[in-house]
Amino acid sequence: MNYHRGKMCVLALGGNALIRKGQKGTIQEQETNAEEVTREVFPLVSLGYNLVVTHGNGPQVGHQLIQNERGSSEVPAMPLDVCVADTEGSMGYVLQQAILNELRRHHMKNVYVVTMITEVLVDKSDPAFANPTKPVGSFYTREQSDRLIKEEGWAMVEDAGRGWRRVVPSPMPGKIVQRYMIRDLCRQGNIVIALGGGGIPIWRNKNDDYEGIEAVIDKDLASSELAKVIHADLFIILTPEKEVYLDYNKPSQRPIRSMSLKEARHHLAEGQFPPGSMGPKIQAVVNFLEQEDGTAVITDGPSLAAALDGKAGTTITR
Repeated sequence: MNYHRGKMCVLALGGNALIRKGQKGTIQEQETNAEEVTREVFPLVSLGYNLVVTHGNGPQVGHQLIQNERGSSEVPAMPLDVCVADTEGSMGYVLQQAILNELRRHHMKNVYVVTMITEVLVDKSDPAFANPTKPVGSFYTREQSDRLIKEEGWAMVEDAGRGWRRVVPSPMPGKIVQRYMIRDLCRQGNIVIALGGGGIPIWRNKNDDYEGIEAVIDKDLASSELAKVIHADLFIILTPEKEVYLDYNKPSQRPIRSMSLKEARHHLAEGQFPPGSMGPKIQAVVNFLEQEDGTAVITDGPSLAAALDGKAGTTITR
């Protein structure tokens, strides 16, 4: 194989990278956002990194579940694993086209872009399956919730006074099935878009065959697993925040420009990074650095170029 270019980088985009707060999620909005994200991350390409882009898909899957519900009288509703696969493909297409156009603008004709529909094996015995916690889809009234629990067997929770929502398991990511294909395509100098929404959750059924399961995998934890298995030199998580903060949203809030693995573990253990906020991102970085002697960066898109020079964002190393 013709391996070339430079070091390996896994870049994890936030779940709202293509649908921003307050937007409806039209294809025009998503294409415009993809162009903006591409311009922000393009310094990595210009610097010669072999790049894998991962991304969340929460808003897109939410829209698909609403379409499922409202169209179920006309066409069969699809299970959650299929919705994840659908959004991996559609979001991959939007990102792929934006990146290809940016490559053409820079006359980089020897770099190609490929979207990899990615499956992630999860463990049947994962405690998450006994305790679903990840809200997905629409809000319902209490009466609708009771009906769905009875008719569909869904687990439902009340969500911050806004109504009742379905919750699904969020198991830990295991083996990434297409890991070596992603690695080899990336090493050849291609830009690979993979692990959309954390990947499609699958498990082994009673016949030991792979089978989709209705669950959601955290995309940062899955991206960390991928970064480890392909031996990435750089692991980047883009968030809405410019930096990681201690005492977030408190009068004593202060940014962290750099942090060691030991410090990251300590702050995580003392509860500085809540599970529903920065917690999974810091845990993903810790998981990566415990195995790989690389560098992790957490920042927002507009600050990425400066963060690569150590002038913004939060950099974590061993």
